[in-house]
Amino acid sequence: MRCLIAEDVEFAREMMSFFLADYAEIDSVDNGETAVELFSAALEEGRPYNFVCLDILMPKMDGQEALKRMRQIEALHEPLAQEKSVIVMTTAMNSLEDMQEALWRGDCTDYLVKPVMFADLVAVMTKYGLITKQETV
Repeated sequence: MRCLIAEDVEFAREMMSFFLADYAEIDSVDNGETAVELFSAALEEGRPYNFVCLDILMPKMDGQEALKRMRQIEALHEPLAQEKSVIVMTTAMNSLEDMQEALWRGDCTDYLVKPVMFADLVAVMTKYGLITKQETV
């Protein structure tokens, strides 16, 4: 599984990378603009990200805009993107407006409010079939 972590706080990036290290090949970036560039390049290469963790508050491009652009890019590459990536907002922004924006307007797969714990990530990966329950033991 390929995973992209887009998070501007280095400690949070490192913690999520640590949590996911046994499950995925991980790329991490500190802003939304670079996340969109990597997401697009991965599709072009035919090696799309299966799992994306996306913060909302980031420099250069916020996570809401990055999410929308990722979904647009995915739609343009539909023959290459056989399945949509599981994109999860991992953010401290827990307002109803932020959640609605991400889930309904941005088409994110799920929404986790920080602090994100190891069990949260495993539950999401299991829920969407990225890993099996046997892999979580």
